[in-house]
This record gives sequence, structure tokens and C-alpha cells, in this order.
Amino acid sequence: MLRITDMNVFYEDMKVLEDISLRIDTKQIVSVVGSNGAGKSTLLKTISGSLKPKSGVVTFLNERIDNIPYYQIVRKGLVRVPEGREVFPQMTTLENLELGAIIDRAKKQRKDNLQMVFNLFPTLHARKGQKAGTLSGGEQQMLAIARGLMSMPKLLMVDELSLGLGPIIVSVLFETIQNINSDGITILLVEQNIRHSLSISDWGYVLENGKIGLEGRGEELLKNSHIKEAYLGV
Repeated sequence: MLRITDMNVFYEDMKVLEDISLRIDTKQIVSVVGSNGAGKSTLLKTISGSLKPKSGVVTFLNERIDNIPYYQIVRKGLVRVPEGREVFPQMTTLENLELGAIIDRAKKQRKDNLQMVFNLFPTLHARKGQKAGTLSGGEQQMLAIARGLMSMPKLLMVDELSLGLGPIIVSVLFETIQNINSDGITILLVEQNIRHSLSISDWGYVLENGKIGLEGRGEELLKNSHIKEAYLGV
């Protein structure tokens, strides 16, 4: 579904990502994990078109997308849930969700998709008339994911799902990601919570200092001695 080949990304004169190559197959959950500052969010911004790579190729459904605008990438079915939620605080939960359905094919299915996300997140239905800025952190993360789903993605990229959230809501959200995937949506997770993300992933990549240091099946990476020592404190 998604393939990146020899991608290099700079912020001005500073190289942030170096020779990145990875692939995501249809209906997989794939995680890119690593410490803060490793380049994970930059990777998602580049895939989604917010940043342009200095070199390399990004293809989605066998079509090159690194040279087209962000909004065209969304229309093709590749959607990013940003780090820090970025909900519109003065708008209601429902208004935030309706903004997610701004592209043409999603507008036509807006009523059905609203019902789908309310089934997935009953709390959002109860809070649909409430301003998004008054929701808890966990509820705002639910809203950010649901808003992404309103765009009818084929590949949903989630940047730091667990950031700033307590362990109970983190467990709920990771289970929800699995449910979304079981409905046929491919998932790319970028996460500092390595244990949780790799435990649900078909494949994982470890990003260290802008380079992919390790890759493999999620369960196998969790057994890797370097992962245990550097990230899990074992």
C-alpha cells in the first residue's frame, strides 16, 4: 500500500531523516518507534505532504505522492492524525467531526460515518454538543481519531497516540486501533510507547537519530536485546 525508498528530509541545512526505506502492506498495523527527537513525526509529515523530501520516492497504492499537494494525498485515502490532537477547541465535537468529512466522497457518506464513529466512541456521541476544548485529553484523542476516520481513509497514520494520557485510556485507545484495523483500514503508528505499539503490530521499524536501525515483526522486536535495554529498561 505504501512504499518509501531512499528518502532524505532536511529542515533548512539540517538532515532529519536519512535514507529511509520502508513498506506497509494492505490491512497491516505497522509501527515506527523510537525516542523523542528521532524523526518520527517528521516522517509522518513528509508522507502526508506537509513536508517535502530532499530526495527519495514515496508511493501510495502504486502512485507517486511525494510531488503532489497535501489535500490531494488526503483525497487518495491517506490521512494523518496529528501529534497533540489539534482539535478545534471553540467548535463542538460534532462540528470537528463534520470538518473531517470535507472531501467529496466523505460528504456523501457523512451521516453513516458519523454513526460509525459514534459506535466506536460512544463518549463522543454523549459529548457531541460540547466544545472540543472542554473535553479531557483522552476524549480529545478519540475525537482526533474519529475526525480522521470521517475522511474515509485507506491508510490512517496516528502520531503519538498515547502522548500525555493515563495507562487505562492508553489501553482503550490501542484496543480501538486494533478494532479499526479489523474493519479493513491499514494503520501506521508513530509511538514512543514501544511496548504497546509493537505488541499490536504486524511489523515495526525502530528509528534512531533519523535512520532506521532495526526492523522486524512486532513481537520479535520486543524480544530484541537492544530494544529491551535501550527502550524497555529490561
